[in-house]
Order: sequence, then C-alpha cells, then structure tokens
Amino acid sequence: MLAGSIAFSASAQQQAQPAGFFGDRERGWFWYEVQPEPDEESLPPKPEPPPPPAAAVPPPPPPPAPPPEQPRTPDPPSFGSAAWLRENLPKYRDRALDEPSAENVRAYYVIQRLAMDKASAFTDMAQRVVVGDPLLDETGRRPTATFAANEMNAVAGEATDAELKEIAEKAGIWFFFRSDCVYCDKQAPVLEMLERAYGFQITAISLDGKPLPGGQFPRFRADSGQAAKVGVERTPTLVLVRPPDGIQTIARGVLSLQELRRRILTGALNAGWIDQKAFDKTRAVDNGPMLPAKLDIPPEIASDPALLVNHLRSMVRQ
Repeated sequence: MLAGSIAFSASAQQQAQPAGFFGDRERGWFWYEVQPEPDEESLPPKPEPPPPPAAAVPPPPPPPAPPPEQPRTPDPPSFGSAAWLRENLPKYRDRALDEPSAENVRAYYVIQRLAMDKASAFTDMAQRVVVGDPLLDETGRRPTATFAANEMNAVAGEATDAELKEIAEKAGIWFFFRSDCVYCDKQAPVLEMLERAYGFQITAISLDGKPLPGGQFPRFRADSGQAAKVGVERTPTLVLVRPPDGIQTIARGVLSLQELRRRILTGALNAGWIDQKAFDKTRAVDNGPMLPAKLDIPPEIASDPALLVNHLRSMVRQ
C-alpha cells in the first residue's frame, strides 16, 4: 500500500511539472519562438506627439510709397511787375532788334516807358522816406552844403594833425630807396614835409648803399638786414616803425602828402596804437548810428516791412 502511494505521488508530480524537451519533442529545435504581443489594452498609452511649431507669419508688406510730388509750376509774374519787366523787357528789345518793325519797336519803348515810370515813382518815394530819418538821411553823415562840408573838413583836419603828432612821438618811418630809383627821388620831398609838419623821424635806408640823386636825407644808412626783415620788394617802400617791435608797412610806391597822412593813421589803427574812436575823428564824415555787422532776424519779422524796420531801429548802435 505504501508502494502504491509513492507511485501515485510520483505520477502526480510528473504531471504537475512542465514537460521538458524530451517530453515535448514534437516542437523540435524551434524552441526560440516569438512571444505573443501583449494586448493593446494592457500597454500604457503612448504620449501625444508635440504639436508642430506654428509657421512664422511674415510681416505685412510696407504700404506702397506715395508717388513723387510733382513740382508746382510757379505762377507767372503779373504784367508790369518788376519780375515781369526783368523777364520780358529783354525779349521785347531782342524782338525789336531782330525784326525792327514799327509795331515791335513801339512795343519795346512802351514797355521801357513803363519801367522808367516805376523807377521814377520809387525815386520820388525814396526821397520822401529818407528826409529827416537819422538812419537813412546821408546829410547827417556828410552835409551837402558847401560851407558845412568845409567846416567838417576843417574839424577832421585838426583831429588828423593832433593824432599824427601824437603818433610821431612814439613812431618813426623807414624810407627804403635806391640811388637809381626816380620815384624815390620824387618821394623824398614829401617825406621832408611830413617830417617838418609833424616831427616824424625819417630813417632813409639805401638798398645799394648810395645816396639819393637829389641829395635829400644825406645822413642815410646802408641796408643791414632791415629790408629783408620787412619784406621790401620794390622802392620806394615806407614802413611805420615803433620800438621795440611795432612794424606796419604803409606804402610800396609813391604817395602824396594827404594819402601818406591817411595811411599812417590806418597803420596805427591796425597796429592798435590808436583806437577806432580817435580814428573816426580824423574822417570828414559822421557815421552816426549804425546797424550791427551781424543780424539775426526771425522770419516772421523779416517778412513784414513795418516790423522789420522797427526791429532794425531797435538794434542801431551809436
């Protein structure tokens, strides 16, 4: 009985164990078989693919450029205006010259008469406007009456003499000459008059070491570098000199006494030896009120004649 139980138990164990190779020999050597795919329901859900990137939206095209603005043709000048006359009077003249018929010549002279009448009207009004205006009336600067003009000349002459004598106390004149220079011989007497009248010390310098033919300035000196220092290129040359280093060339040629006096004053002004006020006193004209050299006028004022005049009057310098 025990043996039967053991046999039954062994048989049961054999049935419970899976069959080995020898027990399943019908499958042969093909025991590497593909495992069956699991059911789709048992698989985890596949992740959703990312959405495709949004296509870049191109910017809208720029608006079309407006058509170029055609330049506006200016209106022709009105008949008889200054602009019309300036444009058309030469045309009438040329037509009359090329085709000198009675009609063409008469038309030209009629248009010319129109221009002359406009100019006459302007002149008449100009005379009325400037009378008594301190900014415009030139008689305030230089009188037209002979006796008044002579008086102004005398006053300016006295101021000139005084300034020249004052300059002569501090400055002298170098007179560069050559013995064969005929113009130097003519300039020498004028310099002698200047010397006597105002006390200028005249230093005559000979470029060739010889005296003047007329014998003026016998105590001349030979050039020792002064000519090169002031750039003498021709004779006679006159140089205003004030120690220690003030040098002003005032002439490269022959001058009259009156012109020489004026150039000495101008040279002294340029060198800063006299001021503008002293220089103006030597002139036979009264500049009076003057407009400044630089003006900055707003457009709205410049376009209005009345506003412009009032604005300029407010800027007059005495």
